[in-house]
Amino acid sequence: MSMFTIAWKDIKIRLKDRKSFITLLLMPIILTAILGSALSGVFNENGSLPDLTAGVVANSQDELTDQFLQDTLQGKELKESIAVKKFSSEPDLKKAIEDGKVDAGLVFPDRWGEALLKGEIEPVKMLKDPGKDIQFSILSTITQSFTNRVTTVSAASRVVGNELTSAVPVSNQNLESAGTMKDLSGKLTEIADSKENGITSEKDGKEPLSGMQYYAAAMGAMFILFNTTMGAKTIIQERNTDTLARLMISPIRHSSIIGGKFLGTFSFTVLQFTVFVIATHFLFGVNWGSDVAQLVLLGIAYSISVSGLAMLLAGFMTEEKTVDSIGGIGVQVLALLGGSMIPLASFPEAMQQFAGIAPNKWALGGLLDIMNGTSWDTLTLPVTVLVLIGLASLWIGSLKLKLR
Repeated sequence: MSMFTIAWKDIKIRLKDRKSFITLLLMPIILTAILGSALSGVFNENGSLPDLTAGVVANSQDELTDQFLQDTLQGKELKESIAVKKFSSEPDLKKAIEDGKVDAGLVFPDRWGEALLKGEIEPVKMLKDPGKDIQFSILSTITQSFTNRVTTVSAASRVVGNELTSAVPVSNQNLESAGTMKDLSGKLTEIADSKENGITSEKDGKEPLSGMQYYAAAMGAMFILFNTTMGAKTIIQERNTDTLARLMISPIRHSSIIGGKFLGTFSFTVLQFTVFVIATHFLFGVNWGSDVAQLVLLGIAYSISVSGLAMLLAGFMTEEKTVDSIGGIGVQVLALLGGSMIPLASFPEAMQQFAGIAPNKWALGGLLDIMNGTSWDTLTLPVTVLVLIGLASLWIGSLKLKLR
């Protein structure tokens, strides 16, 4: 029972700490209300594509190029989301992108469409604004989809034409190859002209997340991370007042002391997570998903991770001021890196990969998936990563504490 006694003592101390209460319970709720309301416009909550301004350089136009620009990019499906601006030269287009007037650009080679019909693929040069990865990806997908469709159609036409003219002599079979090819070409052209452009704005059956939902998950993940600092400071305070030393020489087992400290931080973190979810749901109407069990599992996994990191921090730090400064800065860096301040989709691809070191990134991603309605398989990776981070940190931290 010693482990639970130690944990309960730590919980009572933290509940009586007014600063801890305000920081970990009230602040995330207040910031969620502010950010969720103020930045809700950043999120496209109607399920449509984000607005995109595409710059185009096509000095030598042909029928196929005109078809792509007018019927595809400015067709009924995409006209409301994509605006096309034409430029006379590539330098002019680059300057427009640098000035923020254009999100992404296309530079077409001379007679691009005619070359495609002949099977000569000349790639379209694509220009991007480094801060508009999503818009660039959309434009790139549409262009590639159209190119692949046209090259497939032209290749099929050529192959069938060659087979018709070489397999059976026309004079013997009265085969009207010209008429057949014309009919085939017409049918294949219908396929090439289809409105399936690779990207549509139809819903996938799931409601898009609102700004309030995103920042509720983001603020929750960030402020729970502050428990690493709070938990470490509790242990350091007891070490500096020799309370921890007296516990170490008492009949209480070392594992019970370490377990009690870990369990105290873990229990407070679970409590904070529970209060935050309930408060945001009833105060702001935040929908945390339909599967409460998934939410509980992820909350427990994240609490294990945070509690383990608190033990790790306490094992390597000896002064409360050091924990405050390093812990505070570290939490803010991890919050930014993990998407709690700015959505990860706004970061370059390399930065998104590097963000995997932040535990709050895994927690935030899992929470957003749960809100959107996900399967249990999807949660396997984030839950596993969070638990492993917590257990590894607990093990290393306990070894360091044992030596003091």
